[in-house]
Amino acid sequence: MRTFDSLSEQEVLALAISLEEEDERVYSDFVESFRKDFPATAAMFDGMRQEESTHRRRLIELYRGKFGEHIPLIRRGDVKGLVNRRPIWLMQPLRPEMARRQAATLEVETRIFYEKAASRTRDASIRQLLNDLAQEEREHETRAEELGRDKLDPEARGAEEEATRRLFVLQIVQPGLAGLMDGSVSTLAPVFAAAFARHESHIAFLVGLAASLGAGISMGFAEALSDDGSLTGRGHPWVRGLVCGLMTTLGGIGHTLPFLIPSFNVAALVAVIVVVAELGAIAWVRHRYMESPWFSATMQVILGGALVFAAGVWIGSS
Repeated sequence: MRTFDSLSEQEVLALAISLEEEDERVYSDFVESFRKDFPATAAMFDGMRQEESTHRRRLIELYRGKFGEHIPLIRRGDVKGLVNRRPIWLMQPLRPEMARRQAATLEVETRIFYEKAASRTRDASIRQLLNDLAQEEREHETRAEELGRDKLDPEARGAEEEATRRLFVLQIVQPGLAGLMDGSVSTLAPVFAAAFARHESHIAFLVGLAASLGAGISMGFAEALSDDGSLTGRGHPWVRGLVCGLMTTLGGIGHTLPFLIPSFNVAALVAVIVVVAELGAIAWVRHRYMESPWFSATMQVILGGALVFAAGVWIGSS
């Protein structure tokens, strides 16, 4: 790697062209990422892409006039002090807020580069262009806000917020709710069967712990392997699997922990209270995010939980 101070003016211009091409590609990736679900944000980043394209053309015109047609390929990774950026395609699913923060960081880095490059060049025309570009990058954040106000009117912002909510429900709430329901309901039978079969808190706790962890691992892998999210828009499969697995385990652990209480009768009473709270939480999530009516959401969850609970008690008592 070369140090920045060792670069000639020709090499500095070649590097600047490469950086502008990279920035333009980043904004193009943002545009493609948001074109479907966030068209207003995509239009905003397309405006920023066009500005970066203008910067690149001005740099190329100056380079041609000074050094000819051949532009050596000098990349970010060839020069010490320039931070390597994580590729956009590895940051999926990408949220508009994350992209805006990424763009702000990108503009600051580019401005600092132009300011440092301008301070060490002796050619007046090169210095002038680099200083101009540094000033434009300094104003780019303000320009981004102007583009945002232009493209993201209240109606567009409302539509994008609704799209964000739908993606959150699809990628996080749905797998989490599926895991919470499975963990809370499916582990009721083995936990309470073991509890009422032996009337020993310790045995019930061990069975509940094993059932919760086993169900969490099983549900996590099942969700992760169900689809890769490329066609359904459900997000990264392993993120969904992790959410589903953790919520499944949490759903089972909730009514298992009370059996750490030595007194069986007290532990069983607390566990029943926890079960009621878990079922109420599931009904609330279904009503809040899945738009299920309160009555139907509550009755479905309580009826299912009550049947599984009764089965566990009946089997354990027989």
